[in-house]
Amino acid sequence: MTPRESIKILSDRMNEAIIGQKHIVNRFIMGLLADGNMLVEGLPGLAKTRAVRSMADAIDATFSRIQFTPDLKPSDVMGSERIYEVEGKKTYRLHKGPIFGNIILADEINRAPSMVQSAMLEAMEEHQVTIAGQTLKLPKLFIVLATQNPIEQEGTFPLSEAQKDRFFMHVKIDYVNMDSEYRMIQMVQNEKHHQKVQKETISQEMIFAARDEVGKVKISEELGKYIVELVFSTRYPMRYSKQLDVMIDVGVSPRGSLALTQCAQVHAWMKGRNEVAVQDVHSVIHDVFRHRIIRSEHTRFSGIQNDAIIDIIVKAVPLPESVRH
Repeated sequence: MTPRESIKILSDRMNEAIIGQKHIVNRFIMGLLADGNMLVEGLPGLAKTRAVRSMADAIDATFSRIQFTPDLKPSDVMGSERIYEVEGKKTYRLHKGPIFGNIILADEINRAPSMVQSAMLEAMEEHQVTIAGQTLKLPKLFIVLATQNPIEQEGTFPLSEAQKDRFFMHVKIDYVNMDSEYRMIQMVQNEKHHQKVQKETISQEMIFAARDEVGKVKISEELGKYIVELVFSTRYPMRYSKQLDVMIDVGVSPRGSLALTQCAQVHAWMKGRNEVAVQDVHSVIHDVFRHRIIRSEHTRFSGIQNDAIIDIIVKAVPLPESVRH
């Protein structure tokens, strides 16, 4: 079995588990192949948790679900040293927390206070954690998929800009159509009356092999400079549009440049191509820029969302010469 065939199986199994959400399946797999953490935002009941679990079930990987609550402590996530009594003597043992998994669901991450959110920073950025002075490496396959609910803000702790920037993509999930919702009801009913069939899982080696192939997807110098110009248009918007200058306070960080490049490579690979095209960049730019652009106070007051700003950016920045002709 080739890496591409393995990813196709993963996609098919996830789409079987969450009907009508092909976009979210595509983005979850994209995050997995880009080795990047994801922030998923959507209303309750839209299968955010089910989507993460379906991905974990299809891979030979350890799944950890952390329910973020106001009383959660950093040690509940990372782990701690615990005192045990052995033959009448007290001894300390390191107890690893749920962060020591492969696929981590940080459920409703904005319900926990900032000290818990900050405790995730080292893990997400460095793939390691420090407990009682010891630095411990996390598994090679490690990805955090964090969810948040957009309608309940009372009693929540909004993520800091630094924390948001550590997410490769910010994906929004919406309601499915009527046909998909009816099929979803049928599927849940069938699951209640039929025993779940265990299927062979995809090995982690296949995921790493797919990542290697993604890394070999070519990106031309012209397109690379186009990606950089898209990023710079958010930092120096006046060069491109007076409208953008009024809308943006803070632009996209260098992490955004890297994320846009890697996500475009994954998108091209998933489409069966070995070189990145402009449409690959345009397909992922909203998910990469959405959480990195800080709107001006005027823009927030006007109710203009970041997606609308990104639309203007794509129109304002000139396309590469080869595409224009």
